[in-house]
Amino acid sequence: MQTSTLLLDKRPQIRSVAVKYAVEAIGTFFLVFTVGACVRGGGVLAPLAIGAVLMVMVYAGGHISGGHYNPAVTLAVLVRRRIGLRDACGYWAAQLVAGLAAALVVPAVIADHGPALVLTGHIGAAFCAELLFTFALCFVVLNVATSKDHPDNSFYGLAIGFTVAAGAIAVGGISGGAFNPAVVFGGAAMGLFALPTLWVYLAAQLLAAVAAGLAFRALNPAD
Repeated sequence: MQTSTLLLDKRPQIRSVAVKYAVEAIGTFFLVFTVGACVRGGGVLAPLAIGAVLMVMVYAGGHISGGHYNPAVTLAVLVRRRIGLRDACGYWAAQLVAGLAAALVVPAVIADHGPALVLTGHIGAAFCAELLFTFALCFVVLNVATSKDHPDNSFYGLAIGFTVAAGAIAVGGISGGAFNPAVVFGGAAMGLFALPTLWVYLAAQLLAAVAAGLAFRALNPAD
């Protein structure tokens, strides 16, 4: 009887956690789907479409889960100590599964695009591009969405979306402008990124996330 009572007491907490993971999965799915659709469909407005879908998904789910939709952002928030390790692992699982799910849907909707992006000859440039703009993205998220100086602001989604759009326009021709491990894994499953070069993206993005978290803590010691 006591065990049943304890389980009933925990049901609202379990539901709250599940809702957070579901929101992260939904937002990441639409982000990765949009990236895949834009790459296959082409067009000069692709970076704006990607930035826009991230912006609206951040506004839609930010009040529930924080609107990360990106394992690198979750890592930065973990370093910044605004999320626990258990929740972070749940976020990562939801994000990566959603990215792979989007990778399965895109080919069914949009025709093939051609060969995968290969970084032969400019791996160093791609690493720097991903490092810089993943850092910028994580740093912006930490400052506009987690800082006590900007509580309940109305501009955080716009700032995050435009950071991704700016990065995609600036360095999309160098690295593909991923800035997100979920996009990398989903893109690889769609054939957008060559498997032998995935380490370049993941190493740059995870390093940038840790650096952004440490930079925020150094610049905001009282936060």
